Amino acid sequence: MTLAVQTPHSRPFNPDFSSGPCAKRPGFTLAALDGALLGRSHRAKGPKARLAEVITRSRDLLGLPPDWRLGIVPASDTGAVEMALWSLLGARPVDILAFESFSEAWATDIVKQLKLADARVLAAPYGDLPDLPAVDPSHDVVLAWNGTTSGVRIPNGDWISDTREGLVICDATSAAFAMDLPFDKLDVVTWSWQKVLGGEAAHGMLALSPRAVGRLLTYKPAWPLPKIFRLTSGGKLAEGVFKGETINTPSMLCVEDALDGLRWAEGVGGLRALIGRSEANLAAVAEWVAKSDWVAFLANDPATRSCTSICLKITASWFTALAADGQAAAAKDIAVILERENVAYDIASYRDAPPGLRIWGGATIETSDISALLPWLDWAYATVASRYETQAAAE
Repeated sequence: MTLAVQTPHSRPFNPDFSSGPCAKRPGFTLAALDGALLGRSHRAKGPKARLAEVITRSRDLLGLPPDWRLGIVPASDTGAVEMALWSLLGARPVDILAFESFSEAWATDIVKQLKLADARVLAAPYGDLPDLPAVDPSHDVVLAWNGTTSGVRIPNGDWISDTREGLVICDATSAAFAMDLPFDKLDVVTWSWQKVLGGEAAHGMLALSPRAVGRLLTYKPAWPLPKIFRLTSGGKLAEGVFKGETINTPSMLCVEDALDGLRWAEGVGGLRALIGRSEANLAAVAEWVAKSDWVAFLANDPATRSCTSICLKITASWFTALAADGQAAAAKDIAVILERENVAYDIASYRDAPPGLRIWGGATIETSDISALLPWLDWAYATVASRYETQAAAE
């Protein structure tokens, strides 16, 4: 029988643990957006300078190589990834690493929408990575650096050949600014504003290596490209995209918010500090999990545990004995109780993932809030477990 757990006294100062949109930076208020250039054309000198500033500060913070291009594109990280897939694939065979819902979506797009006959899907179940060394260096490869819905990340780029012929297209939306990205091993990197730096949604970032730019200039896909995906014109690169001339109309309010997050990141110590903040959040959860008798990481290999989308599975025998829909309901009950107590919002696992909990640990999350949350997880679990065990005894 599950033991009763006393209601904790301390609560997280900020209960926002959603995996996207994610928590705003500590101390954020709407006053930070007072300087937004609202009601202005994004093509005017001032607004265009703000857009260019987002690009410059982002590339400097990430340490992007100087010969890479970086631009702001529509439709969040999804738009950035789709732009890369539709514009660059088809010149070579492609390997797709599919190990959670978003990487599986890229595999679906490539195989069923682009209908590339020479596409190979290297799949793994939730909690694991595909066989990375099986990637053919003569092929293009599409991957997610961090599985936002599985809590599994690629630990390093050692498996990527230095003499590869294909391009490496990396969805880094929940990795950028919280994990080391080996740009010398990558050719396309995408992310969105609403993840690690807590920005607002609907805007994506697209970073291209010289090799990726070379592909754009020498290869024309067999399919038509809508305007929103076009990165070339008249056989030349649309350089304006990488200088703040966005393809569609951006929100200048979101631009001001993105700048606020970037300035905060610079102020706390830059990329190394951001990574350190996220890793400290993972370490706090790991210490708690090691002492728990009811929960474990969804990631099976400790080296692949994500420090941003921290995904947990419930291992208690009463829970694993339930049917799939029963497990989903029980896990959701835990999340609902925590939300009702204003302790943690939106921490149920992603709808396509195994039932469990998902806690965002990105750089805008204070480790003190993670530490305050953990006793509440035990309390909410005990509350739900007692209810299910009482029901089972009655039956």
